[in-house]
Amino acid sequence: MDKSLTTLLFSCTLLISLCVPSLAQTCGNYTFSGNRSYSTCNDLPQLSCSLHWNYHPSNLTADIAFRKSGASTSNWISWALNPSRQAMAGSQALVAYQHPNGSILAYTTQLNKNPNMQPGKLSFDVPSIAAEFSSNGDMIIFATLQLTDSLRLTNQVWQEGPMNGGNPGEHPTNGQNGKSMGTVDFINGSVTTTGGTTSKQRKRNVHGVLNAVSWGILMPVGIIIARYLKVFKSAGPAWFYLHVMCQTSGYAVGIAGWATGIKLGSESPGISYDTHRNLGMIIFALGTLQVLALLLRPKPDHKYRLYWNIYHHSIGYTTVILSIANIFEGFEVLDSEDNWKKAYTGVLIFLVVVAAVMEAVTWFIVIKRKKAASSDKHFNGENVYGSRAQQTA
Repeated sequence: MDKSLTTLLFSCTLLISLCVPSLAQTCGNYTFSGNRSYSTCNDLPQLSCSLHWNYHPSNLTADIAFRKSGASTSNWISWALNPSRQAMAGSQALVAYQHPNGSILAYTTQLNKNPNMQPGKLSFDVPSIAAEFSSNGDMIIFATLQLTDSLRLTNQVWQEGPMNGGNPGEHPTNGQNGKSMGTVDFINGSVTTTGGTTSKQRKRNVHGVLNAVSWGILMPVGIIIARYLKVFKSAGPAWFYLHVMCQTSGYAVGIAGWATGIKLGSESPGISYDTHRNLGMIIFALGTLQVLALLLRPKPDHKYRLYWNIYHHSIGYTTVILSIANIFEGFEVLDSEDNWKKAYTGVLIFLVVVAAVMEAVTWFIVIKRKKAASSDKHFNGENVYGSRAQQTA
């Protein structure tokens, strides 16, 4: 009986010894230096990291601790908020790493598409930031964040990567490094992982689709119809109505796409894609001028029709060229949506091929008609001369 009891106690002790280290890894059991304590924490699903914080609703601040367990002194770590998307590009980041002399550097930086990881201010204030390398091998970033209404629930991204010549180097983009993103709710204390599509992502996707279809497809198709179909006599006035239908539909859908872009900009303070935004404003203004020009369209035999045609064609071609350029600029913003870029490139190549074929057919028809007209004129001229000669004789 005693032997059985001893065996049972040994088994329980072994089980407890196995479980306790596992329990010790959860964020709620972690003890920080300097008597720091946090009311909320979440174990992040990738890279053995956790996020701890105290949220102060009275002044919209959050005291946070980002912890990387089992950190390497030859690696850097980073945690960031990204108001615009679940990606490192465009994020507002906190970075820390250990100098060769043993000191820990912690600073803020904005990460663009080609980040250099150099210190810089964020779109929101960070009154304090520090970092430490604990005795048990954890690297921790401590910071106070001055949040805004839109940042109380937003995207978060975290990373680690190797040092390169005393500066942060490129991190892997596969494995856990490619999945270390999600959302954080400072108010409710919840963290969600990547895998789903957020509301902001859906809005960005809708914005991209609307503008690609309107300015990038319907508008060029309308131009192709107007330029080439009117050459065919059988098309009659149908080409004009098809042209107007494409252009007005494209403009209407483009307004919706432009409006979603304005909305996204207002919901992403501190995140600005100046080239994409400015081109969008110019395109919208030119498109509006084109629609208004329809109301002032003179009749074909009007003395000002030539000048209206020059205006209409120049504004139309300029709008389409700028639109296509801005669509690709938008794909650079959506740097993870390579499939969309490839799909639109395929559509664009198809439209270019159609336009090239139609251009050749159009020139063939026009040259043929000119030759026929010239032949008829010459033939009619000879008949007239011959009949007059007979009359004179």
